[in-house]
Amino acid sequence: MTARPEAEPAATTGTTATTVTTHDFVGIGLGPFNLGLACLTEPIDALDGVFLESKPDFTWHAGMFLDGAHLQTPFMSDLVTLADPTSPYSFLNYLKEKGRLYSFYIRESFYPLRVEYDDYCRWAAGRLGSVRFGTTVTEVTYDEGDGLYTVRTDTGTAYRAPRLVLGTGTPPHLPDACQGLGGDFLHNSRYLEHKAMLQRKKSITLVGSGQSAAEIYLDLLGEIDVHGYRLNWVTRSPRFFPLEYTKLTLEMTSPEYVDYYHALPEATRYRLTEQHKGLFKGIDGDLIDEIFDLLYRKNLSGPVPTRLLTNSALNSAAYDPADGSYTLGFRQEEQGKDFELRSEGLVLATGYKYTEPEFLAPVRHRLRYDAHGNHAIGRNYAVDVTGRGVFLQNAGVHAHSITSPDLGMGAYRNSCIIRELLGTEYYPVEKSIAFQEFAV
Repeated sequence: MTARPEAEPAATTGTTATTVTTHDFVGIGLGPFNLGLACLTEPIDALDGVFLESKPDFTWHAGMFLDGAHLQTPFMSDLVTLADPTSPYSFLNYLKEKGRLYSFYIRESFYPLRVEYDDYCRWAAGRLGSVRFGTTVTEVTYDEGDGLYTVRTDTGTAYRAPRLVLGTGTPPHLPDACQGLGGDFLHNSRYLEHKAMLQRKKSITLVGSGQSAAEIYLDLLGEIDVHGYRLNWVTRSPRFFPLEYTKLTLEMTSPEYVDYYHALPEATRYRLTEQHKGLFKGIDGDLIDEIFDLLYRKNLSGPVPTRLLTNSALNSAAYDPADGSYTLGFRQEEQGKDFELRSEGLVLATGYKYTEPEFLAPVRHRLRYDAHGNHAIGRNYAVDVTGRGVFLQNAGVHAHSITSPDLGMGAYRNSCIIRELLGTEYYPVEKSIAFQEFAV
């Protein structure tokens, strides 16, 4: 493809003039995956893309920048390295420019701090000319005549392109029992922002079972003596699952496993999705041990005012504005017994779930869906009826297994998308890397 002009004559709708620019593709949303795509397409002269992000700058889970919290994947799972180790947008180049490369080397840990990874992404975004921050997409339409999508925004500029790459991410998920619930409860994505307020309460209940829940529990447990609150941690999981991180299991984040998984019947894939949660939603094993050790030390001085409850599903929640407390109804699923907890503070570490953006409504007829109502995602990550026009980042566990949210597979997926955008392979796309065989 050849790059198109940056701008075309203004179009007028009613009395409002709109600037229109035309590109080879438009990326909507700028999380780590679309940011990686922006970095990898930056040096490709034959591709002219633009990336639109509603936020004023890059942010990535800022509410969970707890002291010492780190990624669960090594630094090579950065924006570009596994596609192009020579890229100037690598994490190692970021460290070199920041003067921290030798410190990182001496630290001898493959796992960047979470706040460090966020700063790295900000650094990369600041070097790109294709990113438009503070730009909210309001509507996407398609012109059958010229085969172009029009992406309208709140800035007065519209962007036209034959291809879209959706990277709007997965918003915080709230359990059904908490929909419309009053009070000042919070999702873990806003934890640090409201931590001080939370710790002024007499009791706090944390609901969830993954890494974020464990990090928050450790953080609150560490200061329980200072503030004097009671602390509950409740999960519907039968135990506090550790993240399975053995090397042969890690081979499931491979091109071969994606091939295998994607070819399975839809019903089988959805069944496996539930079984695989411990492979990407578990807790770091060292963190579980750290929690136990802290409980042990604190218990030497007497019983700690905390409870850890498993097998307990949250079925109901009510807020009493008179005393500012929540009544939470749980069911112990193995025993089949119901019980309640009362708590002034409530933190929901209940994960994230993809929701199709409303701006796609005018083009829904061009998108494909499976029997479960989710996007039917092709092996090449396309979700449109042509199989080559609209691509989806993340939100594809049901189609591409645990590789969908895995940072380490982001560069691989972007290499595949770039191959589709160009019609030729710019970055070598690995076909076979695993020792084991997944299919007969």
